Amino acid sequence: MTSDIPAPPAADAVTCTGLTYAFGRTRAVDGLDLTVREGEVFGLLGPNGAGKTTALRCVTTLLPVPAGTVRVFGRDAAGERMAVRRLLGYVPQQLSADSGLTGRENVALFARVFDVRRRERAERVTQALAAVGLTDAADRLAKTYSGGMVRRLELAQALVSAPRLLILDEPTIGLDPIARTDVWDHINAVRAATGMSVLVTTHYMEEADQYCDRVGLMHRGRVRALGTPAELRRGLAERRGTDTLPTLEDVFRDVAGSGLQDPSGGGFRDVRSTRRTAHRVG
Repeated sequence: MTSDIPAPPAADAVTCTGLTYAFGRTRAVDGLDLTVREGEVFGLLGPNGAGKTTALRCVTTLLPVPAGTVRVFGRDAAGERMAVRRLLGYVPQQLSADSGLTGRENVALFARVFDVRRRERAERVTQALAAVGLTDAADRLAKTYSGGMVRRLELAQALVSAPRLLILDEPTIGLDPIARTDVWDHINAVRAATGMSVLVTTHYMEEADQYCDRVGLMHRGRVRALGTPAELRRGLAERRGTDTLPTLEDVFRDVAGSGLQDPSGGGFRDVRSTRRTAHRVG
């Protein structure tokens, strides 16, 4: 599957330069510099309140870009919003599937939302459902799906437009380990078949360690550490002067420090939303 929107072949998937976004006096994103290379899986990690979701919403054009620049395959997220939207698929934390529709109807609805050509919609819907292993369940109501199937359905919704960039905000939240692995197996299968770039946030450090080519550890609105999981773990071992290789969670705690216990991180609304999502998926 390929996107209908051409883009400069040498452009990175995402480039954020000095991105800043504030809610009142609180800077959720504070001069963020970030590059996601074409074809890679990039993990954006950090504690609640680090600014990850806000940054993703700027990349997806769901929020404006008040300061700095955001480019998706060379296109300006502020000035070319529709062109950017046609290049990406987005799976948010909050559930986007309608339980009263079948799997096929849910994906078909997103095909219309993403303005997939009418003559291509049926085939695209079928391809997207097949890519996530939901062909046999396509005509069942989504409310009969398990948690893992719901997340795969939302992945199909994001894939129906054949995006060059897939953005996933906590895609496996609330799922058991088997369902999480299943979701990632389907993500990687689509990526291998299409060369799609993936930008993902997750709180599962072992997930980021296993599936991400590079990770950026974000804290207080900026990326504080960047590299492959192995590079970040080796770097912490060198700083500690130990031969024992730390885990990525150790690196996460080293970067975030006391921010992990910061009561201002996230906020009640974010916690409520995350718990609601986990409850509905589980």
